[in-house]
Amino acid sequence: MKRCEWADKSEPEQSYHDHEWGVPVHDDRSLFEFLILEGAQAGLSWSTILRKREGYRKAFDNFDAQKISRYSEATVSRLLTNPEIVRNRLKINAAVTNAKAFLMVQKEFGTFDNYIWQFVNGRPVRNRWKRMTDIPSSTPESDAMSKDLIKRGFKFVGTTICYAFMQAVGMVNDHVMSCFRYKEIRNKSANSKRVLRQDNE
Repeated sequence: MKRCEWADKSEPEQSYHDHEWGVPVHDDRSLFEFLILEGAQAGLSWSTILRKREGYRKAFDNFDAQKISRYSEATVSRLLTNPEIVRNRLKINAAVTNAKAFLMVQKEFGTFDNYIWQFVNGRPVRNRWKRMTDIPSSTPESDAMSKDLIKRGFKFVGTTICYAFMQAVGMVNDHVMSCFRYKEIRNKSANSKRVLRQDNE
């Protein structure tokens, strides 16, 4: 099977590519997890974060924003000694800050999902890239998302991080057209929109 080139580097990346990357996500806990993990990736490779993903889930209470928002300085200090995560004080503190901001967004919009998907008008952007080199590192949509998240107090949410987040949670389909997942993701998105329309009728 033909895959996006980046997925052939390791088994974890291949599995992530084949089952998760680009699939539309609407569950708030999962959206928060990707937001934190993409921020943790800054300056590192995604393969590093994938290897530490389970460690993050254990260390950060399975990305329960309510619990993380109440982390004390003692908890942060303890996390800094945990080899299963990226031991960077700024990134760990950002997770706590982002949990608080995340809860505020939920309170305002009902769900984080309602808020974050508005940047693509509620439906995935279907791109048609032929080569990996065609894929941008940011877009006007990720610029707008980054600007608004920063305004709301989020950290480690620059436009490049926001675009990587959009790719991960299926707000854009950035599988190259020759990749076997391109059509699968496109069809999955189309089916989910049909179900949504039926539910609204």
